[in-house]
Amino acid sequence: MNTSRPSFLLAALLLASPLVQAAAPRPIPPLLPEDAAAAEADYQRYCALCHGADRAGHANDHAPSLKSESLLRTAFPWLLRESIAYGRPGTPMGGYLDEVGGPMSLDEVRRMVIWLREKGGSPEPLRLGSERVAGDAQAGAAVYAQHCASCHGGQGEGGTGTALGNPAMLATTPDKFLRHAIEHGRDGTPMEGFAGTLSPTQMDDVTAFLRSRATGWNAEPRPLVPPPALADAVLNPDGEAPEFEFKNGHYITAADLDRILKEKRRLVLLDTRVASMWQLAHIKGSVPIPYYSDPEAVIGSLPKDGTWIISYCECPRAAADSVNRFLREEGFKNTAVLWEGIGGWVALGYPTSVGRADP
Repeated sequence: MNTSRPSFLLAALLLASPLVQAAAPRPIPPLLPEDAAAAEADYQRYCALCHGADRAGHANDHAPSLKSESLLRTAFPWLLRESIAYGRPGTPMGGYLDEVGGPMSLDEVRRMVIWLREKGGSPEPLRLGSERVAGDAQAGAAVYAQHCASCHGGQGEGGTGTALGNPAMLATTPDKFLRHAIEHGRDGTPMEGFAGTLSPTQMDDVTAFLRSRATGWNAEPRPLVPPPALADAVLNPDGEAPEFEFKNGHYITAADLDRILKEKRRLVLLDTRVASMWQLAHIKGSVPIPYYSDPEAVIGSLPKDGTWIISYCECPRAAADSVNRFLREEGFKNTAVLWEGIGGWVALGYPTSVGRADP
């Protein structure tokens, strides 16, 4: 990377990006007593009905345990935050963030996540990484039907076990998170590990099968495709410029982005997460430009004719904000960031695609 230009990495390091956490988890300051008390009150008001007053889970609607150490070690704060904020479509878990109609601000959601981890003993995060788990999805479907469906439902709808057939979880959860849960289970819950029951290959196959359901439980298998080149990033090159109103300065809402994509407006859509996350699920037409990309290559490839450049990430805005800020400093005036991030995009019901990110 050319160090004479500002790096996309710095700003992303300052916030809880999933990929930063996978590589080097950032210490989270403990809550002040009054903040801990407020978070506990929020939990009892909003969460205890289903997850139980003691966080043990399965009080109602088969809600999972929120005190399981294996969950707290592998569900980095960003994953817990996204689950609370935007919910799990297809399950009774709705979104609690105010921007999707819930009662909590983003700060209150973050406070809840810290409180949950502190109540669980603040376990050291397990660095699972974001690499893809190679497996045979078709073989995994048979293993799922035999060993998993009785608890998780034939369509992933949930039962004794957590609902697995929801796009928000599958579109934003790394393969190794799923694989770890299959192998080791969730302590203190009915979910036992399958390390002694299934072979490593079978567990890989189930992981691949679950990943294949990211665009819908009954979706037809889609071939994995390479990402488009940055030089070919302009969507609808003959279309008109998009029209929308900014939210909070330089953000575009998911509703507006969905609309202008359907209207086939001319724009560039950048996925600023690590490339392997683009592979899991992405907004159709986006180009993977991770926040750590070579700035010179990005500047040299993006159009300088006023074409709108819209960035998104998952946390929900840190990496995209850093890229957007850099682009504006380099003279790109028509830039915006997706307000809800891809987690909110999926949770609000907008579609995703799958692809293949080259090394």
